[in-house]
Amino acid sequence: MIETQGLTHINLLVADIHRAKAFYEKVFGLQEIFWDGPGLVFLRPPGTHDTITLQQSPDAARGAGNIDHFGFRLADRGQLDRAIEEVIAAGGALVERGEHQPGSPYAYVTDPDGHVIEL
Repeated sequence: MIETQGLTHINLLVADIHRAKAFYEKVFGLQEIFWDGPGLVFLRPPGTHDTITLQQSPDAARGAGNIDHFGFRLADRGQLDRAIEEVIAAGGALVERGEHQPGSPYAYVTDPDGHVIEL
C-alpha cells in the first residue's frame, strides 16, 4: 500500500475556463488559488485543502471522461433545494435526486460542461 495524505486535486477539462470558474465561484464559493498559464486555474473551497483545477481544453466536448462524479458535502442538508436552484441559475442542470437511505437525500447536478456533481 502506498501511503498518502489524501487527494491533491481533481482536474476538470472545460470548454470555457472563465465560465467554469464563475460557476464554481458562484455556486460553491470556491476561491482562486492561482493561475498556471492562461488555461489552468486552481480553486479551493474556503477553509479547506481541497482543490479543483479547471483546464480549458478542446477535449472538454468529449464528455466527462473517466470521472463519473464528485461530491460536495452541504453544510446544511436542509438547503438541498436551494443548492439545486443555484446550480440551475448558474448554468448547470439537475440530473437526479432521491435518498440513498431514508433521511439521507442527495441530488446529482451538472456544471455547464456536463461534469456530474453529487450534493
